[in-house]
Amino acid sequence: MRKLVAICFTLLSLLSAETAHAGHAEAEGVAPQKALNLLLDGNRQFAKKGEVSNLTRHASVSYRKSLATAQHPFAVIIACSDSRLSPEILFDKGLGELFVVRVAGNIVGAHELGSVEYAVEHLGARLVMVLGHERCGAVTAAYEARLSGGTVEGNIGSLITSIDPAITAVMAEGAKATKAELLERCMHKNVEIVAGQLSTKSPIIAEALQKGEIRIVKAYYDLDDGIVTVIK
Repeated sequence: MRKLVAICFTLLSLLSAETAHAGHAEAEGVAPQKALNLLLDGNRQFAKKGEVSNLTRHASVSYRKSLATAQHPFAVIIACSDSRLSPEILFDKGLGELFVVRVAGNIVGAHELGSVEYAVEHLGARLVMVLGHERCGAVTAAYEARLSGGTVEGNIGSLITSIDPAITAVMAEGAKATKAELLERCMHKNVEIVAGQLSTKSPIIAEALQKGEIRIVKAYYDLDDGIVTVIK
């Protein structure tokens, strides 16, 4: 009886490993639109029900072990470091599914661009999403710094400098609006600018985009309702 149980356990373990590896192979090279659908479907699950069942399944011990020697994330997410903005939770995605680059203000410098290049060129990710969010503290700080004309000390100043083009662009529009409305525009504009920088600052990303190998998507997360919306 014990031998039978042991054999059954072994077979189940092998089956789980094969299923996991099949999932990895399927994830590699997932078409951009399908990748986007997977993200948005997972987000709706999280936003409406507060559930992350897929993340839970993809965090099991057996699944973790199956990923030990290789990874094939189907999407790259460039997101803010804000503690309320964990992409794996927002999109209900687990280990091995997302390649996440996080920095305050969801900006891109050399290190962030290199990370995206790696995911696209070596890991096979075909969707790159720049994810901004409501009430972003980094963008707000850049806006306040512009209004006060003050200098932000320390390394935080480098973040402000990177975000400032978005503030400049919104202010140049000259439209009358409340502070909250202007900040919202700045946050959207920052996402737009960063998405553009991916190709203008990286020949590798530009080439992949030109060949149709990848798609870059702009998105925005609402802290109140939990919904991620694609920005046109």
